[in-house]
Amino acid sequence: METQTGKGPHFIEQIIIDDLKNGVVDELRTRFPPEPNGYLHIGHAKSICLNFGLAEQFGGKCNLRFDDTNPAKEETEYVESIMRDVEWLGFHWNSLRFASDYFHQFYDWALELIHSGKAYVDHQTPDEIRAARGTLTSPGVESPYRDRSVEENLELFGRMKEGVLEDGACVLRAKIDMAHPNINMRDPVLYRILHRSHFRSGDEWCIYPMYDFAHGYEDAIEGITHSICTLEFEDHRPLYDWLLENVSVPSRPRQFEFARLNLSYTVMSKRLLLELVNKGIVNGWDDPRMPTICGIRRRGYTPSSIRRFCAEIGVSKANSIVDIEFLQFILREELNSTAQRAMAVLDPLKVVIENYPEGKVEMLEAENNPEDPGAGSRLIPFSREIYIEREDFMENPPKKFFRLSPGSEVRLKHAYIVTCRGVVRDDAGRVIELRCEYDPESRGGAAPDGRRVKGTLHWVSAPHAVRAQVRLYDNLFTLRDMSEMEEGKCYADYLNPDSQTILDGCLVEPMLANAGPSDRFQFLRQGYFCADLDSTPERPVFNRTVALKDSWAKMQQKGQAD
Repeated sequence: METQTGKGPHFIEQIIIDDLKNGVVDELRTRFPPEPNGYLHIGHAKSICLNFGLAEQFGGKCNLRFDDTNPAKEETEYVESIMRDVEWLGFHWNSLRFASDYFHQFYDWALELIHSGKAYVDHQTPDEIRAARGTLTSPGVESPYRDRSVEENLELFGRMKEGVLEDGACVLRAKIDMAHPNINMRDPVLYRILHRSHFRSGDEWCIYPMYDFAHGYEDAIEGITHSICTLEFEDHRPLYDWLLENVSVPSRPRQFEFARLNLSYTVMSKRLLLELVNKGIVNGWDDPRMPTICGIRRRGYTPSSIRRFCAEIGVSKANSIVDIEFLQFILREELNSTAQRAMAVLDPLKVVIENYPEGKVEMLEAENNPEDPGAGSRLIPFSREIYIEREDFMENPPKKFFRLSPGSEVRLKHAYIVTCRGVVRDDAGRVIELRCEYDPESRGGAAPDGRRVKGTLHWVSAPHAVRAQVRLYDNLFTLRDMSEMEEGKCYADYLNPDSQTILDGCLVEPMLANAGPSDRFQFLRQGYFCADLDSTPERPVFNRTVALKDSWAKMQQKGQAD
Protein backbone atom coordinates (compact mmCIF):
# COMPACT_ATOMS: atom_id res chain seq x y z
CA MET A 1 0.00 0.00 0.00
CA GLU A 2 1.50 3.37 -1.08
CA THR A 3 1.63 5.86 1.78
CA GLN A 4 0.96 9.58 1.50
CA THR A 5 4.64 10.46 1.83
CA GLY A 6 6.10 7.49 -0.03
CA LYS A 7 7.86 6.53 3.24
CA GLY A 8 6.86 4.04 5.91
CA PRO A 9 3.26 4.33 7.14
CA HIS A 10 2.55 6.75 9.96
CA PHE A 11 0.70 5.43 12.99
CA ILE A 12 -2.83 6.14 11.68
CA GLU A 13 -2.03 4.54 8.33
CA GLN A 14 -0.74 1.48 10.18
CA ILE A 15 -3.92 1.27 12.28
CA ILE A 16 -6.03 1.36 9.11
CA ILE A 17 -3.83 -1.20 7.35
CA ASP A 18 -4.20 -3.57 10.31
CA ASP A 19 -7.96 -2.96 10.65
CA LEU A 20 -8.60 -3.71 6.96
CA LYS A 21 -6.30 -6.74 7.02
CA ASN A 22 -7.90 -8.20 10.16
CA GLY A 23 -11.47 -7.53 9.09
CA VAL A 24 -12.14 -5.00 11.85
CA VAL A 25 -13.68 -2.82 9.11
CA ASP A 26 -14.66 -3.67 5.55
CA GLU A 27 -14.31 -0.12 4.23
CA LEU A 28 -12.60 2.96 5.61
CA ARG A 29 -14.94 5.86 6.36
CA THR A 30 -13.64 9.19 7.63
CA ARG A 31 -15.04 12.68 7.95
CA PHE A 32 -13.86 16.27 8.14
CA PRO A 33 -16.15 17.96 10.72
CA PRO A 34 -15.57 21.75 11.00
CA GLU A 35 -17.85 24.04 12.94
CA PRO A 36 -19.08 26.78 10.56
CA ASN A 37 -18.14 29.63 12.89
CA GLY A 38 -15.21 31.05 10.95
CA TYR A 39 -12.91 30.57 7.98
CA LEU A 40 -10.59 27.58 7.82
CA HIS A 41 -6.85 28.05 8.35
CA ILE A 42 -3.83 26.02 7.32
CA GLY A 43 -4.11 23.94 10.49
CA HIS A 44 -7.46 22.71 9.18
CA ALA A 45 -5.75 21.97 5.86
CA LYS A 46 -3.71 19.29 7.61
CA SER A 47 -6.91 17.65 8.87
CA ILE A 48 -8.56 17.96 5.46
CA CYS A 49 -5.58 16.39 3.72
CA LEU A 50 -5.39 13.63 6.32
CA ASN A 51 -9.07 12.64 6.34
CA PHE A 52 -9.75 12.98 2.63
CA GLY A 53 -6.28 11.71 1.74
CA LEU A 54 -6.67 8.52 3.78
CA ALA A 55 -10.04 7.85 2.17
CA GLU A 56 -8.46 8.22 -1.27
CA GLN A 57 -5.44 6.15 -0.31
CA PHE A 58 -7.43 3.19 1.05
CA GLY A 59 -10.37 3.30 -1.37
CA GLY A 60 -12.74 4.55 1.31
CA LYS A 61 -15.15 7.44 1.72
CA CYS A 62 -14.91 10.80 3.47
CA ASN A 63 -17.83 13.02 4.44
CA LEU A 64 -17.78 16.78 4.83
CA ARG A 65 -19.85 17.41 7.94
CA PHE A 66 -20.68 20.70 9.59
CA ASP A 67 -20.94 20.57 13.38
CA ASP A 68 -23.60 23.27 13.51
CA THR A 69 -24.74 22.88 17.12
CA ASN A 70 -24.20 26.51 18.24
CA PRO A 71 -26.50 28.91 16.34
CA ALA A 72 -25.02 31.91 18.19
CA LYS A 73 -21.81 31.74 16.12
CA GLU A 74 -22.60 29.86 12.92
CA GLU A 75 -23.48 31.27 9.51
CA THR A 76 -24.13 30.15 5.94
CA GLU A 77 -21.19 32.35 4.85
CA TYR A 78 -18.80 30.07 6.72
CA VAL A 79 -20.38 26.92 5.29
CA GLU A 80 -19.87 28.21 1.76
CA SER A 81 -16.29 29.30 2.42
CA ILE A 82 -15.39 25.90 3.90
CA MET A 83 -16.83 24.08 0.90
CA ARG A 84 -14.78 26.33 -1.43
CA ASP A 85 -11.62 25.64 0.57
CA VAL A 86 -12.04 21.86 0.53
CA GLU A 87 -12.68 21.89 -3.22
CA TRP A 88 -9.75 24.25 -3.84
CA LEU A 89 -7.45 21.78 -2.09
CA GLY A 90 -8.62 19.21 -4.63
CA PHE A 91 -10.88 17.02 -2.50
CA HIS A 92 -14.43 15.80 -3.04
CA TRP A 93 -16.70 14.61 -0.26
CA ASN A 94 -18.70 11.43 -0.42
CA SER A 95 -21.64 13.05 1.36
CA LEU A 96 -22.39 16.54 2.66
CA ARG A 97 -23.82 16.35 6.19
CA PHE A 98 -24.85 18.67 9.02
CA ALA A 99 -25.20 17.93 12.72
CA SER A 100 -28.54 19.71 12.50
CA ASP A 101 -29.74 16.88 10.23
CA TYR A 102 -29.69 14.70 13.35
CA PHE A 103 -31.27 16.97 15.97
CA HIS A 104 -34.33 14.71 16.34
CA GLN A 105 -32.16 11.62 16.76
CA PHE A 106 -29.96 13.42 19.30
CA TYR A 107 -33.05 14.30 21.31
CA ASP A 108 -34.23 10.69 21.26
CA TRP A 109 -30.84 9.51 22.51
CA ALA A 110 -30.93 12.12 25.28
CA LEU A 111 -34.31 10.66 26.32
CA GLU A 112 -32.76 7.21 26.25
CA LEU A 113 -30.04 8.33 28.66
CA ILE A 114 -32.64 9.87 30.97
CA HIS A 115 -34.77 6.70 30.90
CA SER A 116 -31.76 4.60 31.91
CA GLY A 117 -30.93 6.95 34.77
CA LYS A 118 -27.76 8.21 33.11
CA ALA A 119 -28.73 11.85 32.57
CA TYR A 120 -30.44 14.47 34.69
CA VAL A 121 -31.60 18.09 34.52
CA ASP A 122 -29.50 20.44 36.65
CA HIS A 123 -30.66 23.91 37.74
CA GLN A 124 -27.26 25.06 38.96
CA THR A 125 -25.76 28.08 37.25
CA PRO A 126 -22.78 27.61 34.90
CA ASP A 127 -20.49 29.13 37.55
CA GLU A 128 -21.82 26.73 40.20
CA ILE A 129 -21.33 23.74 37.91
CA ARG A 130 -17.80 24.88 37.13
CA ALA A 131 -16.90 25.39 40.76
CA ALA A 132 -18.31 21.99 41.78
CA ARG A 133 -16.37 20.12 39.12
CA GLY A 134 -13.23 19.94 41.24
CA THR A 135 -9.62 19.95 40.12
CA LEU A 136 -7.03 17.49 38.89
CA THR A 137 -6.16 16.74 42.52
CA SER A 138 -9.57 16.99 44.18
CA PRO A 139 -12.89 15.32 43.31
CA GLY A 140 -15.98 17.23 42.27
CA VAL A 141 -19.12 17.78 44.31
CA GLU A 142 -22.35 16.12 43.21
CA SER A 143 -25.18 18.40 42.15
CA PRO A 144 -28.14 18.69 44.56
CA TYR A 145 -30.32 17.82 41.56
CA ARG A 146 -28.38 14.68 40.63
CA ASP A 147 -30.82 12.20 42.18
CA ARG A 148 -34.01 13.46 40.57
CA SER A 149 -36.36 10.74 39.41
CA VAL A 150 -36.52 9.65 35.79
CA GLU A 151 -40.06 11.05 35.58
CA GLU A 152 -39.03 14.47 36.88
CA ASN A 153 -36.06 14.62 34.51
CA LEU A 154 -38.25 13.68 31.53
CA GLU A 155 -40.78 16.35 32.48
CA LEU A 156 -38.11 19.04 32.90
CA PHE A 157 -36.27 18.10 29.72
CA GLY A 158 -39.58 18.29 27.86
CA ARG A 159 -40.12 21.80 29.25
CA MET A 160 -36.63 22.74 28.08
CA LYS A 161 -37.53 21.59 24.57
CA GLU A 162 -40.90 23.37 24.60
CA GLY A 163 -39.21 26.72 25.17
CA VAL A 164 -40.94 27.66 28.44
CA LEU A 165 -37.62 28.04 30.29
CA GLU A 166 -35.17 30.88 29.84
CA ASP A 167 -31.59 30.58 28.60
CA GLY A 168 -29.37 29.31 31.40
CA ALA A 169 -32.28 28.16 33.58
CA CYS A 170 -31.02 24.59 33.51
CA VAL A 171 -29.00 22.06 31.51
CA LEU A 172 -29.05 18.34 30.87
CA ARG A 173 -26.00 16.57 32.32
CA ALA A 174 -24.69 13.03 32.03
CA LYS A 175 -24.60 11.11 35.29
CA ILE A 176 -21.18 9.47 35.33
CA ASP A 177 -18.75 10.04 38.24
CA MET A 178 -17.92 13.31 39.99
CA ALA A 179 -14.73 11.72 41.37
CA HIS A 180 -13.48 10.51 37.98
CA PRO A 181 -9.78 11.28 37.41
CA ASN A 182 -10.71 12.69 33.97
CA ILE A 183 -12.56 15.94 34.61
CA ASN A 184 -14.41 15.57 31.30
CA MET A 185 -16.20 12.60 32.85
CA ARG A 186 -17.52 14.52 35.87
CA ASP A 187 -21.14 14.78 34.80
CA PRO A 188 -20.55 16.82 31.62
CA VAL A 189 -23.27 19.07 30.19
CA LEU A 190 -25.07 17.45 27.25
CA TYR A 191 -27.75 20.03 26.33
CA ARG A 192 -28.29 23.72 27.03
CA ILE A 193 -31.18 26.12 26.40
CA LEU A 194 -30.49 28.67 23.66
CA HIS A 195 -33.31 30.74 22.22
CA ARG A 196 -31.52 31.55 18.99
CA SER A 197 -32.64 30.96 15.43
CA HIS A 198 -30.53 28.36 13.64
CA PHE A 199 -29.33 29.16 10.12
CA ARG A 200 -30.74 25.85 8.87
CA SER A 201 -33.46 24.69 11.27
CA GLY A 202 -34.81 28.14 12.04
CA ASP A 203 -36.77 28.31 15.30
CA GLU A 204 -37.66 24.61 15.48
CA TRP A 205 -35.30 24.09 18.42
CA CYS A 206 -34.43 26.10 21.50
CA ILE A 207 -32.21 23.43 23.05
CA TYR A 208 -28.95 22.45 21.41
CA PRO A 209 -26.53 19.58 22.09
CA MET A 210 -22.97 20.24 23.21
CA TYR A 211 -20.20 19.30 20.80
CA ASP A 212 -19.01 16.36 22.91
CA PHE A 213 -22.54 14.94 22.96
CA ALA A 214 -23.11 15.32 19.22
CA HIS A 215 -19.70 14.34 17.88
CA GLY A 216 -19.69 10.60 18.47
CA TYR A 217 -23.35 10.23 17.58
CA GLU A 218 -22.78 11.94 14.24
CA ASP A 219 -19.97 9.48 13.54
CA ALA A 220 -22.23 6.55 14.49
CA ILE A 221 -25.09 7.70 12.25
CA GLU A 222 -22.76 8.12 9.27
CA GLY A 223 -20.96 4.83 9.80
CA ILE A 224 -17.60 6.50 10.35
CA THR A 225 -15.00 3.85 11.13
CA HIS A 226 -12.04 6.05 12.13
CA SER A 227 -12.87 9.36 13.78
CA ILE A 228 -9.60 11.27 13.47
CA CYS A 229 -9.19 14.27 15.79
CA THR A 230 -6.42 16.54 17.01
CA LEU A 231 -4.69 15.87 20.33
CA GLU A 232 -6.81 18.27 22.39
CA PHE A 233 -9.65 15.74 22.05
CA GLU A 234 -7.62 12.88 23.54
CA ASP A 235 -8.97 13.60 27.05
CA HIS A 236 -12.48 13.67 25.60
CA ARG A 237 -12.25 10.16 24.15
CA PRO A 238 -13.53 8.40 27.32
CA LEU A 239 -16.69 10.55 27.12
CA TYR A 240 -16.94 9.87 23.36
CA ASP A 241 -16.88 6.13 24.14
CA TRP A 242 -19.24 6.40 27.14
CA LEU A 243 -21.92 8.17 25.13
CA LEU A 244 -21.72 5.56 22.37
CA GLU A 245 -21.85 2.67 24.82
CA ASN A 246 -24.97 3.88 26.60
CA VAL A 247 -27.47 4.32 23.77
CA SER A 248 -28.56 2.17 20.82
CA VAL A 249 -26.26 3.52 18.10
CA PRO A 250 -26.31 1.97 14.60
CA SER A 251 -22.52 1.66 14.35
CA ARG A 252 -19.49 1.90 16.63
CA PRO A 253 -16.81 4.36 15.48
CA ARG A 254 -13.42 4.68 17.17
CA GLN A 255 -11.54 7.91 17.81
CA PHE A 256 -7.83 8.45 17.11
CA GLU A 257 -5.83 11.61 17.80
CA PHE A 258 -2.90 13.25 16.03
CA ALA A 259 -0.83 16.38 16.63
CA ARG A 260 -2.30 19.55 15.18
CA LEU A 261 -0.30 21.83 12.89
CA ASN A 262 1.34 24.80 14.60
CA LEU A 263 3.09 27.18 12.22
CA SER A 264 5.75 29.70 13.20
CA TYR A 265 5.02 33.43 13.26
CA THR A 266 1.25 33.04 13.25
CA VAL A 267 -1.77 32.14 15.37
CA MET A 268 -4.28 29.37 14.70
CA SER A 269 -7.02 30.39 17.11
CA LYS A 270 -10.32 31.19 15.39
CA ARG A 271 -11.05 33.63 18.18
CA LEU A 272 -7.84 35.56 17.62
CA LEU A 273 -8.21 35.45 13.85
CA LEU A 274 -11.74 36.84 14.19
CA GLU A 275 -10.37 39.58 16.43
CA LEU A 276 -7.74 40.49 13.83
CA VAL A 277 -10.53 40.89 11.29
CA ASN A 278 -13.00 42.74 13.53
CA LYS A 279 -10.38 45.21 14.78
CA GLY A 280 -9.23 46.00 11.25
CA ILE A 281 -5.69 44.79 11.91
CA VAL A 282 -6.00 42.82 8.67
CA ASN A 283 -8.18 43.47 5.66
CA GLY A 284 -10.64 40.62 6.09
CA TRP A 285 -10.44 36.85 6.35
CA ASP A 286 -8.68 36.59 2.97
CA ASP A 287 -5.96 39.10 3.77
CA PRO A 288 -2.79 37.50 2.31
CA ARG A 289 -1.07 37.79 5.70
CA MET A 290 -3.68 35.55 7.33
CA PRO A 291 -3.10 31.80 7.80
CA THR A 292 -6.62 31.17 6.51
CA ILE A 293 -6.90 28.98 3.44
CA CYS A 294 -8.61 31.82 1.56
CA GLY A 295 -5.79 34.14 2.66
CA ILE A 296 -2.96 31.91 1.47
CA ARG A 297 -4.93 31.25 -1.72
CA ARG A 298 -5.13 35.00 -2.37
CA ARG A 299 -1.44 35.35 -1.60
CA GLY A 300 -0.68 32.90 -4.40
CA TYR A 301 -0.08 29.56 -2.73
CA THR A 302 -1.10 26.53 -4.76
CA PRO A 303 -3.28 23.66 -3.53
CA SER A 304 -0.57 21.19 -4.53
CA SER A 305 2.02 22.99 -2.38
CA ILE A 306 -0.29 22.85 0.64
CA ARG A 307 -1.00 19.17 0.08
CA ARG A 308 2.68 18.37 -0.27
CA PHE A 309 3.48 20.40 2.85
CA CYS A 310 0.89 18.52 4.89
CA ALA A 311 2.26 15.21 3.62
CA GLU A 312 5.90 16.16 4.26
CA ILE A 313 5.40 17.28 7.87
CA GLY A 314 3.84 13.92 8.59
CA VAL A 315 1.42 12.69 11.26
CA SER A 316 2.53 12.14 14.83
CA LYS A 317 1.35 12.12 18.43
CA ALA A 318 3.72 14.89 19.55
CA ASN A 319 2.89 18.57 19.26
CA SER A 320 5.56 20.74 17.65
CA ILE A 321 5.93 23.95 15.69
CA VAL A 322 6.70 23.85 11.96
CA ASP A 323 8.79 26.61 10.43
CA ILE A 324 6.93 28.67 7.87
CA GLU A 325 10.18 28.69 5.89
CA PHE A 326 9.60 25.01 5.11
CA LEU A 327 6.21 25.80 3.58
CA GLN A 328 7.84 28.59 1.58
CA PHE A 329 10.58 26.22 0.44
CA ILE A 330 8.01 23.76 -0.90
CA LEU A 331 6.10 26.50 -2.71
CA ARG A 332 9.30 28.01 -4.13
CA GLU A 333 10.33 24.64 -5.53
CA GLU A 334 6.98 24.25 -7.28
CA LEU A 335 6.78 27.79 -8.65
CA ASN A 336 10.34 27.64 -9.92
CA SER A 337 9.25 24.92 -12.33
CA THR A 338 5.76 26.23 -13.13
CA ALA A 339 5.61 30.03 -12.84
CA GLN A 340 6.03 32.19 -15.93
CA ARG A 341 8.93 34.64 -15.80
CA ALA A 342 8.24 38.35 -16.12
CA MET A 343 10.00 41.65 -15.58
CA ALA A 344 8.74 44.19 -13.08
CA VAL A 345 10.50 47.25 -11.68
CA LEU A 346 9.27 48.08 -8.19
CA ASP A 347 11.24 51.31 -7.58
CA PRO A 348 11.87 52.74 -11.06
CA LEU A 349 14.89 54.77 -12.13
CA LYS A 350 14.85 56.05 -15.70
CA VAL A 351 17.64 55.16 -18.11
CA VAL A 352 18.14 56.91 -21.48
CA ILE A 353 20.31 54.96 -23.93
CA GLU A 354 21.69 57.89 -25.85
CA ASN A 355 23.15 56.01 -28.83
CA TYR A 356 20.00 53.92 -29.38
CA PRO A 357 17.94 55.26 -32.32
CA GLU A 358 15.02 57.47 -31.30
CA GLY A 359 11.63 55.98 -32.14
CA LYS A 360 13.05 52.49 -32.64
CA VAL A 361 11.34 49.56 -30.88
CA GLU A 362 12.68 46.01 -30.92
CA MET A 363 10.69 42.99 -29.87
CA LEU A 364 13.04 40.72 -27.97
CA GLU A 365 12.29 37.05 -27.42
CA ALA A 366 12.27 35.83 -23.84
CA GLU A 367 11.70 32.31 -22.60
CA ASN A 368 8.70 31.97 -20.31
CA ASN A 369 10.31 29.46 -17.97
CA PRO A 370 13.89 28.15 -18.37
CA GLU A 371 12.94 25.14 -16.20
CA ASP A 372 10.20 24.12 -18.65
CA PRO A 373 11.14 23.93 -22.35
CA GLY A 374 7.48 23.46 -23.22
CA ALA A 375 6.47 26.79 -21.68
CA GLY A 376 7.32 28.67 -24.87
CA SER A 377 8.44 32.26 -25.15
CA ARG A 378 7.10 35.79 -25.46
CA LEU A 379 8.16 39.07 -27.06
CA ILE A 380 9.20 42.01 -24.91
CA PRO A 381 9.48 45.56 -26.31
CA PHE A 382 12.83 47.35 -25.98
CA SER A 383 13.34 51.06 -26.66
CA ARG A 384 15.68 54.01 -26.12
CA GLU A 385 14.19 54.77 -22.70
CA ILE A 386 13.85 52.08 -20.07
CA TYR A 387 13.48 51.76 -16.31
CA ILE A 388 15.66 49.77 -13.94
CA GLU A 389 15.50 49.29 -10.16
CA ARG A 390 16.82 52.29 -8.24
CA GLU A 391 18.84 49.95 -6.01
CA ASP A 392 20.66 48.66 -9.11
CA PHE A 393 22.58 51.95 -9.38
CA MET A 394 25.14 53.45 -7.00
CA GLU A 395 27.33 56.46 -7.64
CA ASN A 396 30.03 55.33 -5.22
CA PRO A 397 29.69 51.57 -5.09
CA PRO A 398 31.55 49.27 -2.69
CA LYS A 399 33.70 46.45 -3.95
CA LYS A 400 31.83 43.56 -5.57
CA PHE A 401 28.91 45.77 -6.54
CA PHE A 402 28.21 44.22 -9.93
CA ARG A 403 25.37 46.47 -10.93
CA LEU A 404 25.36 49.88 -12.57
CA SER A 405 27.62 52.78 -11.55
CA PRO A 406 29.37 55.60 -13.47
CA GLY A 407 31.68 54.03 -16.05
CA SER A 408 30.57 50.45 -15.36
CA GLU A 409 28.67 48.15 -17.66
CA VAL A 410 25.93 45.61 -17.09
CA ARG A 411 23.89 43.21 -19.13
CA LEU A 412 20.19 43.96 -19.61
CA LYS A 413 18.31 40.66 -19.46
CA HIS A 414 17.36 39.45 -22.98
CA ALA A 415 18.68 42.74 -24.46
CA TYR A 416 22.09 44.46 -24.65
CA ILE A 417 25.12 45.42 -22.63
CA VAL A 418 24.98 49.06 -21.51
CA THR A 419 27.51 51.39 -19.90
CA CYS A 420 26.64 54.30 -17.60
CA ARG A 421 28.08 57.60 -18.89
CA GLY A 422 26.38 60.14 -16.65
CA VAL A 423 23.51 61.08 -14.37
CA VAL A 424 20.75 63.71 -14.23
CA ARG A 425 19.77 65.21 -10.87
CA ASP A 426 16.75 67.07 -9.59
CA ASP A 427 16.95 70.37 -7.71
CA ALA A 428 17.58 68.50 -4.46
CA GLY A 429 20.56 66.68 -5.96
CA ARG A 430 18.85 63.31 -6.19
CA VAL A 431 19.68 61.16 -9.20
CA ILE A 432 16.53 60.93 -11.34
CA GLU A 433 17.94 59.66 -14.63
CA LEU A 434 20.92 57.77 -16.01
CA ARG A 435 22.56 58.39 -19.35
CA CYS A 436 23.95 55.24 -20.91
CA GLU A 437 25.35 53.81 -24.13
CA TYR A 438 24.65 50.34 -25.48
CA ASP A 439 26.78 47.95 -27.46
CA PRO A 440 24.78 47.22 -30.66
CA GLU A 441 26.74 43.99 -31.17
CA SER A 442 25.70 42.53 -27.82
CA ARG A 443 22.04 41.72 -28.53
CA GLY A 444 20.98 38.83 -26.34
CA GLY A 445 23.53 39.90 -23.71
CA ALA A 446 26.69 38.35 -25.14
CA ALA A 447 29.74 40.59 -25.46
CA PRO A 448 31.17 40.30 -29.03
CA ASP A 449 34.77 40.39 -27.82
CA GLY A 450 34.16 37.80 -25.13
CA ARG A 451 34.66 40.18 -22.21
CA ARG A 452 33.06 39.20 -18.93
CA VAL A 453 30.11 41.26 -17.73
CA LYS A 454 29.13 40.13 -14.24
CA GLY A 455 25.94 42.07 -13.60
CA THR A 456 22.57 41.31 -15.21
CA LEU A 457 19.62 43.63 -14.59
CA HIS A 458 15.91 43.37 -15.30
CA TRP A 459 14.16 46.34 -16.88
CA VAL A 460 11.01 47.53 -18.62
CA SER A 461 10.61 49.72 -21.71
CA ALA A 462 9.44 53.21 -20.64
CA PRO A 463 6.83 53.83 -23.37
CA HIS A 464 5.40 50.32 -23.03
CA ALA A 465 5.52 49.80 -19.28
CA VAL A 466 2.25 49.31 -17.39
CA ARG A 467 1.83 51.02 -14.03
CA ALA A 468 0.91 48.53 -11.32
CA GLN A 469 0.47 48.24 -7.59
CA VAL A 470 2.61 45.65 -5.86
CA ARG A 471 1.92 44.42 -2.33
CA LEU A 472 4.81 42.95 -0.39
CA TYR A 473 3.95 40.68 2.54
CA ASP A 474 5.93 39.43 5.50
CA ASN A 475 5.08 37.51 8.68
CA LEU A 476 2.17 39.03 10.58
CA PHE A 477 3.95 38.50 13.91
CA THR A 478 7.53 38.96 15.07
CA LEU A 479 7.54 36.06 17.57
CA ARG A 480 8.35 32.65 16.13
CA ASP A 481 6.28 30.67 18.64
CA MET A 482 3.23 32.66 19.67
CA SER A 483 2.60 30.26 22.56
CA GLU A 484 5.73 31.69 24.21
CA MET A 485 4.43 35.25 24.69
CA GLU A 486 5.86 37.00 27.71
CA GLU A 487 3.65 37.20 30.77
CA GLY A 488 1.36 40.21 30.63
CA LYS A 489 1.64 40.56 26.87
CA CYS A 490 -0.84 39.63 24.13
CA TYR A 491 -0.65 38.95 20.43
CA ALA A 492 -0.97 42.69 19.65
CA ASP A 493 2.43 43.29 21.25
CA TYR A 494 4.04 41.11 18.60
CA LEU A 495 2.40 42.49 15.47
CA ASN A 496 4.91 43.13 12.71
CA PRO A 497 4.59 46.77 11.56
CA ASP A 498 6.19 45.81 8.24
CA SER A 499 3.93 42.85 7.47
CA GLN A 500 2.47 44.72 4.49
CA THR A 501 4.13 47.23 2.17
CA ILE A 502 2.13 48.70 -0.73
CA LEU A 503 4.06 50.07 -3.72
CA ASP A 504 1.97 52.14 -6.13
CA GLY A 505 4.59 53.36 -8.60
CA CYS A 506 5.72 50.01 -9.98
CA LEU A 507 6.17 49.38 -13.70
CA VAL A 508 5.69 45.98 -15.32
CA GLU A 509 6.06 44.52 -18.79
CA PRO A 510 2.93 44.83 -20.98
CA MET A 511 1.73 41.22 -20.89
CA LEU A 512 1.19 41.44 -17.13
CA ALA A 513 -1.73 43.84 -17.63
CA ASN A 514 -3.83 40.86 -18.72
CA ALA A 515 -2.97 38.63 -15.76
CA GLY A 516 -6.03 36.96 -14.31
CA PRO A 517 -6.74 36.44 -10.62
CA SER A 518 -4.26 33.98 -9.11
CA ASP A 519 -2.04 33.85 -12.22
CA ARG A 520 1.46 33.26 -10.87
CA PHE A 521 4.76 34.74 -12.04
CA GLN A 522 8.37 34.96 -11.09
CA PHE A 523 9.33 38.62 -11.27
CA LEU A 524 12.98 38.33 -12.20
CA ARG A 525 15.29 38.97 -9.24
CA GLN A 526 12.27 39.91 -7.08
CA GLY A 527 10.33 36.82 -6.08
CA TYR A 528 7.12 35.00 -6.90
CA PHE A 529 3.95 37.04 -7.35
CA CYS A 530 0.33 36.49 -8.27
CA ALA A 531 -2.38 38.77 -9.62
CA ASP A 532 -4.70 39.87 -6.84
CA LEU A 533 -8.50 39.73 -6.89
CA ASP A 534 -8.44 43.54 -7.13
CA SER A 535 -6.37 43.44 -10.31
CA THR A 536 -7.77 44.87 -13.57
CA PRO A 537 -6.11 45.50 -16.97
CA GLU A 538 -6.32 49.22 -16.21
CA ARG A 539 -4.82 48.82 -12.75
CA PRO A 540 -2.94 45.56 -12.26
CA VAL A 541 -2.32 44.53 -8.65
CA PHE A 542 0.19 41.85 -7.64
CA ASN A 543 0.85 40.15 -4.32
CA ARG A 544 4.28 38.83 -3.46
CA THR A 545 3.73 35.21 -2.58
CA VAL A 546 7.26 34.38 -1.51
CA ALA A 547 10.69 35.93 -2.02
CA LEU A 548 13.42 34.27 -4.03
CA LYS A 549 15.59 33.98 -0.93
CA ASP A 550 15.55 30.40 0.32
CA SER A 551 15.85 30.84 4.07
CA TRP A 552 14.80 27.23 4.72
CA ALA A 553 17.77 25.84 2.80
CA LYS A 554 20.08 28.15 4.74
CA MET A 555 18.51 27.02 8.02
CA GLN A 556 19.13 23.38 7.05
CA GLN A 557 22.74 24.09 6.06
CA LYS A 558 23.34 25.92 9.35
CA GLY A 559 21.81 23.04 11.28
CA GLN A 560 24.09 20.54 9.55
CA ALA A 561 27.10 22.74 10.22
CA ASP A 562 26.20 23.06 13.90
